[in-house]
Amino acid sequence: MQPKLLAMFLLLLSFCFELKAQGDLLVTPIRVVFEGKKQKEAINLVNVGKDTATYSISFLQYNMNEDGTFTSIEKPDSGQMFASPYLRIFPRKVTLAPGEPQVIMLQCRRSADMIEGEYRSHLYFRSEKNYKPLGSAINDTTLLSVQLIPVYGMSIPVIVRSGKVNTGSSLSNLSLESRSNLDQYLKLTIHRTGNISIYGDLVIEFIPTQGKPINAGGVNGVGVYTNIGQRNIVVKLNNTTGKPFTNGKLKVQFVSKGDAKSVIYAEAELEL
Repeated sequence: MQPKLLAMFLLLLSFCFELKAQGDLLVTPIRVVFEGKKQKEAINLVNVGKDTATYSISFLQYNMNEDGTFTSIEKPDSGQMFASPYLRIFPRKVTLAPGEPQVIMLQCRRSADMIEGEYRSHLYFRSEKNYKPLGSAINDTTLLSVQLIPVYGMSIPVIVRSGKVNTGSSLSNLSLESRSNLDQYLKLTIHRTGNISIYGDLVIEFIPTQGKPINAGGVNGVGVYTNIGQRNIVVKLNNTTGKPFTNGKLKVQFVSKGDAKSVIYAEAELEL
């Protein structure tokens, strides 16, 4: 693909999807959910490197920990079911020249004996060249730290929902930690209830005692999966005022992601 065409392709994808790149492979979308009557999803791959690369595609299973990191597992824990038995991928191996895109198809085949709730596995793209570790199973958060583990590839979550599903959320344990004059960190816990995971953005606002509210940052793409009931978050606040946040309150909202109209899952305030 010519450089100009590749640039246009990536620009179009950036408008339509979130992009996830590790090493020389770019993948979109970064999260797939099969619910309702949905049966197929197209996964777009692009080799953004300078060399031809081959990737094998399979499934891995992970548990989410309460700090947002992941642990590789072979058997599902309590409250967790694997999606991979109900998923098919084609093709399972791709070779991409520099700048070359490829679409792989992911198909969901539900069975009549599936119980209500959520099934999850991670679609894994493994490079067959011995690069340095690219980092797999990232924290399900766009702006939090990446957990590096000794594998040569990357993965995205694939979720299958069956029957009647429900979820709820609340926020607690808000506290502010100051590590320097302007480096302030908000700590909080997201609680999840119901039989499916919850996924959204954290939006943080500082409301001074006097004056207008100030955008204090947030975290995009925060997930709490079904194997845990809560997740602990630490967020560095975005402060451009030149002085610490004091004499006011921090308002935190956990809102839905990707919907035309945002839904507030939960909100809480911390008096300063």
